[in-house]
Amino acid sequence: MATRSRRGRRGTLVAALTAAALAAGALGAAPVAAAGPAAEAAAKPAPGHGHGHEATRKAMDAQVAAGVPGVLLQAVDRHGAWNASSGVADLETERPRLPKDRFRVGSITKTFVATVLLQLEAERRIDLDDTVEKWLPGVVRGQGNDGRTITVRQLLNHTSGLFDYTSDAAFAEKLFGPGFLEHRYDTWTPEQLVSIGTSHEPDFAPGTGWNYSNTNYVLAGMVIERVTGEEYAEEIERRILRPLRLRATTVPGTDPDMPRPHGRAYSTLGGDPEEKIYDTTELNPSIAGAAGEMISTTGDLNRFYRALVRGKLLPDRQLKAMLTTVATGEEGLERYGLGIYPQTLSCDVTIWGHSGGIHGSASAATVTRAGDHAAAFNVNGDWAGDGRAVAEAEFCGTS
Repeated sequence: MATRSRRGRRGTLVAALTAAALAAGALGAAPVAAAGPAAEAAAKPAPGHGHGHEATRKAMDAQVAAGVPGVLLQAVDRHGAWNASSGVADLETERPRLPKDRFRVGSITKTFVATVLLQLEAERRIDLDDTVEKWLPGVVRGQGNDGRTITVRQLLNHTSGLFDYTSDAAFAEKLFGPGFLEHRYDTWTPEQLVSIGTSHEPDFAPGTGWNYSNTNYVLAGMVIERVTGEEYAEEIERRILRPLRLRATTVPGTDPDMPRPHGRAYSTLGGDPEEKIYDTTELNPSIAGAAGEMISTTGDLNRFYRALVRGKLLPDRQLKAMLTTVATGEEGLERYGLGIYPQTLSCDVTIWGHSGGIHGSASAATVTRAGDHAAAFNVNGDWAGDGRAVAEAEFCGTS
C-alpha cells in the first residue's frame, strides 16, 4: 500500500503492519537464493485439484525468482482445497514449505479483532458509535488527541486521525532496523504503544480523513477487554477459533517462539538483501499486539474468511456494517471497511480480505463475497514479492 510521504524511512514491521503491503504489491523485488528440487516438487497440485491453478503456480514461482525465499498458498473453490508452495521454508536446510506450516499473519489480526467487537455490538454490550473515552477514560489525551471525539467505529475503519505508533522515529530505530536484534524480545504493553501514538499530534480531526494507524487496533483490543473483562485474546479464542476449529491459529501474547510446524522468517532489517539477510523468526509479538500479533496457517485463514462473509460469525446487520467502506485516498487500497477491505481485480472479480505481516513474514487472505473462492498465502521474506500478481493469477487465471 502506498504510504504518506511524511513517514519517511520505514522498516519491516512498519511496512508489514501497514494495511496492504502484499495486496497492493508494495514490496520491492531483489534476487536471493533460488529454490531447490524439493521445493519445486512441493509446488505440484494435489491430485484432482490441479485444474485452473496453472497461472497461480507460475505466479508463485515468479515470486521466488524475484527474491522471496518461499511462498505458501492454499486456494479453496468448488473443486476443493488446493495446496501449493514454491521456494523453501528454510534457507539452510532447503526444506520445502508445507501446507500445515504456521506463520505470523500480522495485520490480518485486525479482521479477528473487528469481528469480536461487532459480535459485542450484536449482543448490545457496546455501540460502535460509543466514544473511546466511554470505555477507556483518559487513555487518549494530549497533543490534541481526545478520546471524547473518537468513536470505536472510527478506530476500526481508520478514520480516527490517531498517529500510527509504528511511525514514531525512536520506536522505528529500536525495532525496524538493526536495533531489532537487541530489542526483539522486549515486551511492550498496549498502554505503552498507545502512549507513543498519542505523543504525536493527530493526523487530522476524527472523521475528516483516512490514515492507516496501528494505534487504532491496539485501542480496539483494549476496548474488548474493558467491555468483557477478559483478555482480547481469550475473546478471539472463545468466539472464533474454537467454534470454527481453527486449531493452528494462536494469539501468542509475549511468547517469542513459533509453534510447530513452521519455517523460518527472513528480513533485511531495512538493508540490502544482497549484503545481509537476518533470521527474524523469533520475536516478542507484543510489538504488534491487537494490531498484528496472531499466528495461523493458510487453511485456517481460508476457513475464517469464508465463514465470515457467509454470515456464520456475524448477524446480517453487523456483517453489512463491516463491509461498509470509506474512501482512503490511497493508491492500491481505495476503500476500507471495519478490519477488512475490497479489491477489484482486472477480471472484475471483487475480493475481500486483509494483508499484513511482521519481520520476515508477509501474508494475504482473500475471499469472494459469496465465499465460494478463497486464497491465503504467505511469503517468508519481506524485501520482495507482488501479492497482487498472485491474486490476479488465482481469481482471474492470468499471470
